[in-house]
Amino acid sequence: MPRAISARRPQAKPKLGQHFLASQEWAGRIVDALGDTSESTVLEIGPGRGILTSLLVPRTRRLIAVEIDRVLAAQLRLKFGMARNIEIIEADILAIDFDSLFGLKPGLGRPGIEIKPDPAKVVGNLPYYITSDILLRLFEYSKYFETIVIMVQREVADRVAAAPGSRDYGLLSATAQLYARVEKLFTLPPGAFSPPPKVHSTVLRLTMEPRQQELDVAGDGFIDFLRLSFGQKRKTLWNNLKTKYVEPRLKQALAEAHVVPAARAETLSLEESAAIYRALRSSAQGS
Repeated sequence: MPRAISARRPQAKPKLGQHFLASQEWAGRIVDALGDTSESTVLEIGPGRGILTSLLVPRTRRLIAVEIDRVLAAQLRLKFGMARNIEIIEADILAIDFDSLFGLKPGLGRPGIEIKPDPAKVVGNLPYYITSDILLRLFEYSKYFETIVIMVQREVADRVAAAPGSRDYGLLSATAQLYARVEKLFTLPPGAFSPPPKVHSTVLRLTMEPRQQELDVAGDGFIDFLRLSFGQKRKTLWNNLKTKYVEPRLKQALAEAHVVPAARAETLSLEESAAIYRALRSSAQGS
């Protein structure tokens, strides 16, 4: 997937198939999609050579840039060494301890009084092969985030934003829409990168609006239920769910949710999936 690079840098040979954003115009549009960041903490995932970083430094109260590439991280430290509001972390974003990074620091607050940290904004370019993993990790720590603006391969963006019943709707769609309001903003042509990739990249904005309380599915169990529901895409919902639930209980839950056993998970709205989950949970508690 494309990575970020300053247009003023000499063209670099892509490493491991990387392509670097080389358009200041597109970079500006991506940063603008975050909204006002003057009083915000911004987490930048995969800053690369810093084309987005250069725009973010003067606009943010605090900028945390996480770069896995050792050479790029060192170059970023040199480039932004004079900026006081940026912290460059050389690490895998999937290994970052968000509780330590964004959580309440020891010594602050008083016992019995909960102080919620100001939610951060996230921007970055996610490699297509770990887009799902990164998004799921951000969702796991959704209490720390307000807005997520990410650039992904166009086909991945289509999956994240897909509506129930469409060809692209799946586990990633359902999970993303459980946690956030998803918007497809714009698609970048290959010519926006150096060297040009063979794919288009789309920018998504995810405004965090978790629906677990609204749907009465709070807790980790509903995500596991969705994962089971979408387990085998070619199978019906009944065949996927019967691997865990006994048939009489499953039949009753589907009837209560007004969902036919032959339905497939990708045809159900979040409300319908939640209704089945609640019925199964209720029958388990009553047994």
